[in-house]
Amino acid sequence: MRELLTGNEAVARGAYEYGITVAAAYPGTPSTEILENIAPYDEIYAEWSPNEKVALEVALGAAFAGARSLAAMKHVGLNVAADPMFTSAYTGVNGAFIIVTADDPGMHSSQDEQDNRYYAKFAKIPMLEPSDSQECKEFVGEAVSISEEFDTPVILRLTTRISHSKSLVELGTRENVSMRPYRRNAHKYVTTPGNARVLRVRLEERLKKLKEYSEKSPLNHIEWGDKMIGIITSGIAYQYAREVMGDSASYLKLGMTYPLPDELIKEFASQVEEVYVVEELEPYLEEHLKALGIKCHGKDLIPIVGELNPEIVARGFLGKEPETIKVSIKPAARPPLMCPGCPHRGVFFALSGKDAVITGDIGCYTLGSQEPLSAMDTTICMGASVSNGHGFQKAFEKNGINKKVFSVIGDSTFFHSGMTGLLDIAYNKGNSTLIILDNRITAMTGQQENPGTGYTLKGEPTFQADLAKICNAMGIERVREVNSLDLEQVEAAIDEAMNTTDPMVIIAKAPCALLKREKQPEGKSRIDVDICQQCGLCLQLGCPAIYRDENDNIIIDEYQCNGCTLCQQVCEFDAIETTM
Repeated sequence: MRELLTGNEAVARGAYEYGITVAAAYPGTPSTEILENIAPYDEIYAEWSPNEKVALEVALGAAFAGARSLAAMKHVGLNVAADPMFTSAYTGVNGAFIIVTADDPGMHSSQDEQDNRYYAKFAKIPMLEPSDSQECKEFVGEAVSISEEFDTPVILRLTTRISHSKSLVELGTRENVSMRPYRRNAHKYVTTPGNARVLRVRLEERLKKLKEYSEKSPLNHIEWGDKMIGIITSGIAYQYAREVMGDSASYLKLGMTYPLPDELIKEFASQVEEVYVVEELEPYLEEHLKALGIKCHGKDLIPIVGELNPEIVARGFLGKEPETIKVSIKPAARPPLMCPGCPHRGVFFALSGKDAVITGDIGCYTLGSQEPLSAMDTTICMGASVSNGHGFQKAFEKNGINKKVFSVIGDSTFFHSGMTGLLDIAYNKGNSTLIILDNRITAMTGQQENPGTGYTLKGEPTFQADLAKICNAMGIERVREVNSLDLEQVEAAIDEAMNTTDPMVIIAKAPCALLKREKQPEGKSRIDVDICQQCGLCLQLGCPAIYRDENDNIIIDEYQCNGCTLCQQVCEFDAIETTM
C-alpha cells in the first residue's frame, strides 16, 4: 500500500517500521512533525524533552540500553545537542541511534542558516541525506543498519523542502526486534581521559570501515545519461538538477554524504567532460572534490545563500531564465504580527514606553520587536534573552549607567534554556527583570506540550511545573504573577521592576489565543465612532483586528476580535465597549 506523506511523516513511519522503541525531540520547524507522527504509535515511547540536548541524551541512553532510538531537532537544535553528540561518536551505541537534523535553507522559520553536513564531518558521524519521502522512510532503515553494524550514531539530514513536501511512500510492516542485551562496559561508556584516548583511536578505525562501506553502498550511485555534463549532488538538490537537466546529463547521487566515497567520485568525474556540483547552502561537496584535485563548477554558478529551486539551478547552469507564468496580481504586504487576542501584546505595550533595554528570545513573542510595539532590542537564540539581559545590566552597572534591563522569554523556552540564565542572575548578584510570557503551550511551533502544560506528547496528564516556585528555588525572591490581559496588573508589576534594585521575575499568564482547551475571553469589542477622538492609541497595540477604514475611522473587525479587551483598556475616551 502506498500513501502520500511528507518527509517528516515518512521518517516517523520509518521509525515505526524499523523497530524504533524510544524517540525524543524538542519541537522546532521544520522538524516538529516527526515526533507528532511518531507519538500515535503505541510501540514507541515518545516524548517532548525540555531541550534538544536532553532529547539526544534520552535517545542515546535508550540506545546504550540496547533499544533502537531516535532524536529529532531543527538545525540550530543540533547546536544545543552538540555536546553529547560529539562524545557519542566516541562511545558508539548498542541498539541503533539516529539523530535527525532538519536544516532550514532560506530561514523560513529560523534565526540563521546553517549547513549541518559539516557537523557530520566535525563529529565523525556517518550522515545520510534522503531526496524524497520514500527515501526518508527507507533511510531510517539504512541508518538503523549502519548504526548497529558499525556501532555508531548516524545523522539523518533533512531540509525544509524534504520535511514538508509530499511524495508517495510504499508502506511496510513493523520489524519487531528485541532489545540487544546491555552489558556494563565502563571502558566503552565512561569517557574518562584514559578511556577516551582509546576510543579516539577506535573512532578513526571505524571511519575507515565506514568509508569502505560508502564506496560500495547503493546509497551512492551513478545514473548515466549524456556524459558531456556530470552532476554530483545530494538531497533535494538532486531533484532540482534532475528536473532541469533530465537525461542531458549524468548524475552521481550521494545518499551517504559522510564519509564520502572518494573512489566513486573520481571514477564518475573521469568519465564526464565537465563536473558540476549542485548543492544547497555551503560548498560542502565542492570543497571535497577540489581537495581530491577534481576541477568542477559549483558556487561560482549557484548562490551560497538561501534555498535552491529548479529556476535557480536552470539560471545558474544553463544561463537562461526558465519560462514561468506571469500574473498581474500584486500580493498584499502582510508584515508578521501577533494574533488578535495574543496575551503577549499587553506586556509589550506596557514595556514599549519605558526607558529600558529589552532583550528578547525565540518564539511568537519575537514579534514584539515589530512596529508599532517595537519593544525588543535583541534576539539571538533559545534562552539568550536572560543571559543577554544580565550582560547588559552588568555592563551598565560597571560603567555607571543607570538603565533598567528587562528580558522576555516564553514558558517553553524558559524550560528549554532560560533557567540557567536566571540562576546566573541570582548567583552573580544581577538585578535585571525577567518576564516569563506563560501562555500555557509551546505556541511558536504549533502548540506542543512542555513541562508547564500538565500533559505529555501522548496527551497523558502529568506533573505540571510551577514557574513561581522554580524561580523562588533559583534564588529570586521578588516574583510576581499577573494576568497578561489585565493591563493594570501588568503595568503595576513593570513599574515595580523599574523602581527596584532587586532581581525580579514577572510571570505574565494567559493562555495562547488559539489554545482551545483553556478558557478564552468572550465577547466582541466595538468602537463608538461618535466618541472616538481618533487618537490612534489603540492602533499602537498592533492588533490585526483594529484598522482605519476608507473614511479614516478606526474600526474593530468583529470577525478577528476575540474580546481580549486590551483596546478597551488603553482607550482614554471610553470609546470602546466589549459586549458578550
